[in-house]
Amino acid sequence: MRCVIARYPFDLTKTGVLASMKGVRPGLVTGDSVTIGRRRYPVKQVGQILTRQDPRDFTAGEVTRAMTRLGFTCHGRPEPVTAAVHTDVQVASALLGGADPVAM
Repeated sequence: MRCVIARYPFDLTKTGVLASMKGVRPGLVTGDSVTIGRRRYPVKQVGQILTRQDPRDFTAGEVTRAMTRLGFTCHGRPEPVTAAVHTDVQVASALLGGADPVAM
């Protein structure tokens, strides 16, 4: 499949992407990501490996569109995990067998 990333044309295939990403350790996913094989990679890392360009030269959207057209599953920005905040009284009550602070 022919696609344009950072104003340069690339001929990408699903098997070619799988071969390029084989043995590559996924980076920390903080934004958009793509599942390749059994691993989830940041789209900027995938774009950098496939195009051999600096990640600042292309957008995540360009790589996401190309990976979606090739049949890979793309994911948006992950939801932040929020921890429940409990007061000292709630925690002490739970430790003494009172109401569960998670249920409050």
